[in-house]
Amino acid sequence: MRRLRFLTNRHRAPSTNRALGLLLAFNAGALNAGGFLVLHMYTSHMTGFASQLADGAVLLDPRLILNALGAILAFVSGAALCAVLVNWGRQHRLHSVYALPLLLEALMMFPFGLMGAVTLTWSTPFAVPLTVLLLSFMMGLQNAVASKTSSGSIRTTHMTGNITDLGMAMGKLLYWNASRRPPMAQAREDRLRMTLAGGLIGMFVLGGVAGALGFKYLGFICVVPLAALLLVLSVPPFLRDIPRSRTLLALFGKWVHPGAPP
Repeated sequence: MRRLRFLTNRHRAPSTNRALGLLLAFNAGALNAGGFLVLHMYTSHMTGFASQLADGAVLLDPRLILNALGAILAFVSGAALCAVLVNWGRQHRLHSVYALPLLLEALMMFPFGLMGAVTLTWSTPFAVPLTVLLLSFMMGLQNAVASKTSSGSIRTTHMTGNITDLGMAMGKLLYWNASRRPPMAQAREDRLRMTLAGGLIGMFVLGGVAGALGFKYLGFICVVPLAALLLVLSVPPFLRDIPRSRTLLALFGKWVHPGAPP
């Protein structure tokens, strides 16, 4: 438990990036698979929604187009907000620079877990319930965190890239190098990348099983433990920034209202 508080710290290391990525992959798998049982769609699957957008345009089906647009815009908005929070945190040298987006996600997940069934009845202009937009927004927020901390090498909400990386790493492992070729020209397996890709896939699937079982037997309340995990990750570095909170709030207020007195 003590080590968890370092996973969202400002100072990064490959080991902390990998550990954070594995935990976030579990969280994404749980929300994605569990959400499918309720919504019959995978809310982190932007490739599918992009294809749905094209299908809707060809079939002249406004409902398909609106569904896809809503999910994509929500996912993009979550990723954009993550970038704003991270860049603002970096500018002010916060310890919680990467914890802020996860703290926001956790604060969204708690009411979602407690009253998520209600959001199923709330309609939106995109012809989908609010639940779809909330889950897509949280997935965009979370995926951007993993990408920011690892400089784009770790993705946690969709597995296409990880499965591709695993396949390429296995290809290098199985490749038969000609003995007469110089060592520098030979294909070398990347066991670390293969282990990371396999681990992310495994955690996503494990999270999916946990999320599917949770949604099936407990309902939306199963989201609460996932939110608690994100709080454990994000609160410690946030607490370290509290002594500077007044200054930061003043700076933030001045940024929002440029004409306000200091």
